[in-house]
Amino acid sequence: MKPFSLIGGLAVALVCGPLSAGAQTEASYDAELQGYPYPFPVERFEFESQQQPLQMAYMHLRGDGRKPTVVLLHGKNFSGAYWAQTAQFLQSRGYGVLIPDQIGFGKSSKPAHYQFSFAQLADNTRALIRKLKIEKPIVVGHSMGGMLATRYALMYGNEVERLILVNPIGLEDYLEYVEYKPIDFFYAAQLKQTAESVKAYQLKFYYDGKWDEAYDELVEFQIGWINSPDWPQVAWNNALTYDMIFTQPVCNEWSRLQVPTRLIIGTRDRTGPGRDWKKAGVTYLLGQYQNLGKQTAAAIPDAKLYELEGLGHMPQIEAFDRFVAEFEKALQ
Repeated sequence: MKPFSLIGGLAVALVCGPLSAGAQTEASYDAELQGYPYPFPVERFEFESQQQPLQMAYMHLRGDGRKPTVVLLHGKNFSGAYWAQTAQFLQSRGYGVLIPDQIGFGKSSKPAHYQFSFAQLADNTRALIRKLKIEKPIVVGHSMGGMLATRYALMYGNEVERLILVNPIGLEDYLEYVEYKPIDFFYAAQLKQTAESVKAYQLKFYYDGKWDEAYDELVEFQIGWINSPDWPQVAWNNALTYDMIFTQPVCNEWSRLQVPTRLIIGTRDRTGPGRDWKKAGVTYLLGQYQNLGKQTAAAIPDAKLYELEGLGHMPQIEAFDRFVAEFEKALQ
């Protein structure tokens, strides 16, 4: 398998062209991605939670000691590995970087029974930060990681230097508009995933129908899981972590944020979890990020908005140079 390079909602079945050779992997990865390369050395934080031993995988890049550490929190369909180019940029500017895989994701433990909540994941992350003796980090969250980063800042605001949200989900309270679906619904949907459906989802919702071969790396580990005997275990964790997106909104607490907050929003983003099962009579359009960014920035004290016109849910992958220009402003 090729080494990892620093590249520049539910999966749905869509009609699209065949996967490129890179994404037509026959690799098989176990639940903790043994053999799948990460861009930096992986360490493991062992701890007890909910009466069971768990391991949180993480990458930690030391800075020059003059700037704070930046904690990069990944999205729902990813692991910390996709932050590689952002982490390299940050370290080149003197920042320390911490990139954890949350429990249930990436190379971290996939427990059969766990009460997943953003508060629990925030508490786990805080324990890791304290173990590493990191003080007042800048907390950055993308997609679902934005909901986690927000909950972290709401819980531990006096320990956070700054909050940066990159195309976060959770800018609207989804259950106001969509029907509740039980975890078994998400588990059944996960088990139906294929290599084609994984790529098709990202092609449509992340990249506006334009696929670059570099994106193959971002689906390879998911396809490797689908090929693995461990897929039911991973799919179950995927299902468990969908529930908190719908049942644990953060958007109703914007006014409580006491941390300087910066939003980086690709305005083409239309990510709207649950749009396929909206309540009867609901005409509200989910995922209108060209509006949601402005509304959210107006609702958060001490917030600034940096919009990236024409970019979607993954600005740090889709157009890194444009993203990092705004990211650097948000850091200052």
